[in-house]
Amino acid sequence: MNISRIAYLAKYYAGAKVFNNKKPILAGMKLTHRCTLKCRQCPYWQRPVPDLKWERVLEILPSLYERGIRILILEGGEPLLWKDGSREIKDVVTEARKYFYCVGVTTNGTLPLNIPTDIIWVSIDGLKETHDNLRGKSFDGIIENIRNSNHPKIFANITINRLNHLEIPKLVKFLAPLVKGITVQFFYPYPESEDLRLTWAERALVLDQLIGLKREGYPVTDSVSALEALKANTWTCEPWMIANVEPDGAFNHGCYLKNRTMDDNPCTLCGFAAHTEISMAYQLNVFAIMAGKEILGIF
Repeated sequence: MNISRIAYLAKYYAGAKVFNNKKPILAGMKLTHRCTLKCRQCPYWQRPVPDLKWERVLEILPSLYERGIRILILEGGEPLLWKDGSREIKDVVTEARKYFYCVGVTTNGTLPLNIPTDIIWVSIDGLKETHDNLRGKSFDGIIENIRNSNHPKIFANITINRLNHLEIPKLVKFLAPLVKGITVQFFYPYPESEDLRLTWAERALVLDQLIGLKREGYPVTDSVSALEALKANTWTCEPWMIANVEPDGAFNHGCYLKNRTMDDNPCTLCGFAAHTEISMAYQLNVFAIMAGKEILGIF
């Protein structure tokens, strides 16, 4: 148990709760919109922009720390593609680990998983036929990369949608021996993506299945509290806890969807379990706190 981290988190909580000093604690940093795949549910490969420059990385990382952020997730596009001259993603990770309690990366898994982050999330959106239909022919290579990696903390992240929701139980059982844990989120309809939303009844059904699998001992890492709350979005979001950085270096404080969608009220369709979990942890839900401990390992 890291006492200094616990002390910081207690100070952070007290500052927000007592003095209304609501600073972000987790940030996603998009290094690039480039990708090795063209997924049907993703808008970013359809939004070509220059990659984040190394010089800006060196400026941004300490500024995020000064803003209160202690958890950093490197994102894309495909962040493992990032390169600036001789600098590669490993250089970003090495620099980031000077500042943050936890440095993670989200990847589509098509490149070797030898990145020295604290955690790797690999996006897997179905068994072979469904995954390849959604994301392009890549399933076999991704599974091989997971098996070949010696990284100690690889998680699978499943984006649940209309095309894959019926096979989620089989997918969880397939992934269970391959990964440290499994997290989920629900598809959100971006302007460029195909609309793959579930009905609320379908969403509730798959969440009940995930809760059942978790109780059976499968490594579904999202808390039961968060999974229950996602059935009808009966949770209170704390959007100020989240921030993100765009490839041009722009800093956005608040919801992940802020400035990324044309929807005036994206909260109504939110299915981001990570937002649910962190909000409920701030609200002192013990199960959400324990899920955060298991996933992020920051204390």
